[in-house]
Amino acid sequence: MRPRTTVGNPKQVEKRQLDREFSLERYKYILQQIHTVNENVYKFLAIYQTLASTLVAAGLALFVGYRTWGITPAVTRSGIVGLMLLVTVIGFFTAVLIVIGVFAWLDYRKEECELTDRIVHEGFRKSPQLGNFIRWYETYIILFIIGSLGFMWGYALTVILPQIH
Repeated sequence: MRPRTTVGNPKQVEKRQLDREFSLERYKYILQQIHTVNENVYKFLAIYQTLASTLVAAGLALFVGYRTWGITPAVTRSGIVGLMLLVTVIGFFTAVLIVIGVFAWLDYRKEECELTDRIVHEGFRKSPQLGNFIRWYETYIILFIIGSLGFMWGYALTVILPQIH
């Protein structure tokens, strides 16, 4: 007669089952958070584009209409510089939010890799490498924001402001 094998005592079996269920729910949560962080980048970009377009349009309207509105050149220049500063603050705030999102994404990916290493097998998911930033769309969105701010300031300083007198 063959000896009877046991899987473990009922409390150990229940604990393993509970651990698996909890791990699965945690994994779903991590994936949902990664998805949310990815979506937020596009929301931040949309907010930046909307606010920047609106403020630049207000600056151009001020430039075009300051004489007919009876606004002095000094006030017009100050208004345009003020609007550009506001666009710059919005741009840098947007860039900071994107960078924070990247760090949050890295943390969630690290947690995902640790969880899959424990539950599935070691090396199931490869950890993200900071050196791959050249392939991240966040990099190019930040470059777009910085480039657009640079263009707006260059245009304001070389074309718009010198023509206000």
